[in-house]
Amino acid sequence: MANEAKKDFNAMLQDNRDMPKMQRVTDPKTIQRYGGDRMFFAPPLVYDEIMKRVPEGKILTVTEIRDYLAKKNDADFTEPMTAGIFISIAAWADEQRSTNSTPYWRTLKTNGELNPKYPGGVEAQKAKLENEGHTIIQRGRKNLRYYVEDYKDVLFELD
Repeated sequence: MANEAKKDFNAMLQDNRDMPKMQRVTDPKTIQRYGGDRMFFAPPLVYDEIMKRVPEGKILTVTEIRDYLAKKNDADFTEPMTAGIFISIAAWADEQRSTNSTPYWRTLKTNGELNPKYPGGVEAQKAKLENEGHTIIQRGRKNLRYYVEDYKDVLFELD
């Protein structure tokens, strides 16, 4: 995101944008990729509420959140682009308020990867996760990426 200091992320978090909603997709490649044509859109606040549930020592990935929302709402999949944007909004909203904390650093990208779009970037998320006992590993030579080691062992189960 750009110009974070000028945006009111808590207002963005409250904007439901006519969601939740279900949309049928017709693109054959999308249907094949996601296993169906029923695409669910959840509002930003739903992502924030889910992220708040993750206790210290546990983590969650965007994929688990999207799968959970799709299943809960009888959809084939949850729209991936808005999911990523709304998770970032939840993180930045947390940085702008002093109460009702969202431990956004516990929500990772696919395969346990740290999210460079969070406040403070990968270094801040890495420090917070290491402080909670997680081991962070680096992959790549030029395009460095960071992951929670054995992240599947500490996944928080959404019910």
